[in-house]
Amino acid sequence: MTDRTEATRPVAARSRSGSPFHLNLEQQRKRAKELLRRAQAGDADALARFRRHHPDGRAISGAKLPDRLAHLTEAQLVIARELGTPSWPRLKAHITAMRQARDSIGSAGAPDGDMPTLHIRCGSDLRSALKDAGFCGAFLEYTDPLCQGPVVDGASWLARRATFLAQAYGTPSGLSVDQIAQNLERAEAELRSAASNYERVVLWFEHDSHDQLILARCLAQFTETPVRRLELISVDAFPGSTRFIGLGQLPPEALRLLWRERRLLAQHEVSAGQAVWEMVRAPDPRPLTTVAATAVPGLPHMSRAIRRHCQELPWAEDGLSLTERLILELLAEGQKAIGEMFRDLMVAREPLPWLGDLMFFFLVENMKRVSQPVFVAAPGHTQRWPSERLTITETGRTVLTGAVDWLSLSPPDRWVGGVHIAAARPCWHWDERTGTTVLR
Repeated sequence: MTDRTEATRPVAARSRSGSPFHLNLEQQRKRAKELLRRAQAGDADALARFRRHHPDGRAISGAKLPDRLAHLTEAQLVIARELGTPSWPRLKAHITAMRQARDSIGSAGAPDGDMPTLHIRCGSDLRSALKDAGFCGAFLEYTDPLCQGPVVDGASWLARRATFLAQAYGTPSGLSVDQIAQNLERAEAELRSAASNYERVVLWFEHDSHDQLILARCLAQFTETPVRRLELISVDAFPGSTRFIGLGQLPPEALRLLWRERRLLAQHEVSAGQAVWEMVRAPDPRPLTTVAATAVPGLPHMSRAIRRHCQELPWAEDGLSLTERLILELLAEGQKAIGEMFRDLMVAREPLPWLGDLMFFFLVENMKRVSQPVFVAAPGHTQRWPSERLTITETGRTVLTGAVDWLSLSPPDRWVGGVHIAAARPCWHWDERTGTTVLR
């Protein structure tokens, strides 16, 4: 990556040409016919797809498709659910809506042309896509990945962020601490001035902790400087042939569809976001565990994102964060390049993808700085990111089993929001079983 904005965003298909979110109805009909043919022939993979996605899939035993499921309509249902829609009619309706939205670009006027509008996004991935979709409003890129590094209370919090970002990503991004500080200050200034410059502000965010923590920051600002219309687009899924990770994957017509689903935020919902922001910055994570277990009014994805944020605390049984454990689990399967680990983590293993590639690299590098290595570079291979190949050590395996506590290896100090984690002193741990935190 050459741009810190993109490099710290969760991985997504940044090119929209040939998008897996462009679906062709005739192609899906052919896929359903082929799926049915293979399932009737006893193909194991086809039967497994029926079991996973058909509501009556548990009824399939052995290598035979039950007669009541051996119909094209049932295979079409499987295809529809694989693609992220509940039924074949809903899939057809979605494909039609996407086609109509595509046809309307350039002919139906700007969707946001009725009033001065500011679009806010936690990265640059929608800047050109919104223009391609026919939107004419201004764009604010708020790129600070608050899900990693210190996020503290007090007037100096931005300076702390700039220092961390320069140390963590500065060299590969090519930005100095002064440049990073200027970018952060500029984004904050634009956030503060939004109320006086625009009649409408639209927040574009997905469901992971990267996005939702920045959403909380924006809502905290808009509690202090209310805008006339504050609207939210918060997304955790979109029909397509690949896993939905972020809005940056989507083609322009999909953004027009999402625009129709935006909702006006009430003041109490904005205040709920401000409350979350204050909890994120606090040195005591216990209030956040309540958010993680309870729906946040008007913010449908905040609770799950905050739970994932809390899971980056050391876990009670082994001292590892969830991401650190997933890294060791991947390496326990065999030698892997760091780039391969990142891909596997984001595409399949991570329950709520939130990392950008530089964020992941920073985490891996920090895991190397321990008293006894848990993984080492494989001999005879390049040590350049992302091709450097790693192999787990015996110590790594014992940490993974919980026989050795990760914090006993003296990893570098780190932060989860306002919570400081230092191996040399008591710190907060996450109890996955109870969804609570404990200081020890």
